[in-house]
Amino acid sequence: MHVSRLHTTLIGLALLALAPGLARAQRPAVLTPGILRICADPDNMPFSNQAGDGFENKLAEMLAASWNSKLEYAWWPVRRGFFARALNGRYCDIALTAPTGLDMAATTRPYFRSAYAIVYRKDSGLDITSLGDPALKTLRIGVNLLLANAENTPPAMALSAHGVVGNLVGFETFYSDSVLRPDDIINAVVDKNVDLAIVWGPLAGYFAARAPVPLVLNLVESDSVSGIPFAFNISAATRRRDRGLRDSLQTFLDARSADIQTLLRQYNFPLLPIPQDSAPGGPAQ
Repeated sequence: MHVSRLHTTLIGLALLALAPGLARAQRPAVLTPGILRICADPDNMPFSNQAGDGFENKLAEMLAASWNSKLEYAWWPVRRGFFARALNGRYCDIALTAPTGLDMAATTRPYFRSAYAIVYRKDSGLDITSLGDPALKTLRIGVNLLLANAENTPPAMALSAHGVVGNLVGFETFYSDSVLRPDDIINAVVDKNVDLAIVWGPLAGYFAARAPVPLVLNLVESDSVSGIPFAFNISAATRRRDRGLRDSLQTFLDARSADIQTLLRQYNFPLLPIPQDSAPGGPAQ
């Protein structure tokens, strides 16, 4: 899969989803001064939920206070259509986590960067830091199966390039009526149903910190064999035509950078330095 498409679809894994349809009662509306309309998934920890517990909820509250605006949510499960329909369809005006450079939106400069993590129990005796470790061919490995566009996730694609296929244990990417949960893959590591899992960093960090046993997280930034990137920049996004709003959002992110980094750490997101060439000095393009 082309790298730009992978950046575009990564958010489908970073933000997991319910079945479509929760936005039926909401209606499109024009951008209104004094009202901050945020696109958010209603049940998508650690990013957002209707109880206001997620990282995006706290960031939205910070933004609303800074702009002296009334905070409103357009609750829309993150699957196909989150950006194309919820954001560009004017159900909401801002998405607080989006792949940097997303084609269908105007994104800010990245405000955090994370990567997939190899996750295993601390008491397992394992010491695996790369996909090239030969032990992976004999271990039960948990992977999420599909991104939002129904393509395989980076771990599933890359492991096949290493000849690791018959010992993969697949986990659904999306919620299903509260039966399937994003922490299922971490719980499988805890319960020894798999030996390790390869999980998007923010999910891995958040749920591992809440696990009943100590877990090891080793970030994987890239894979030289498959050429598939495992580390991604994350931005906030507006509609492409709303460049003024996007630039105001960039000003907020710059001014509150230290507070936002503190918030990211509170949710145990494993963070990587943002490359200088992905954070130019002017407005994000």
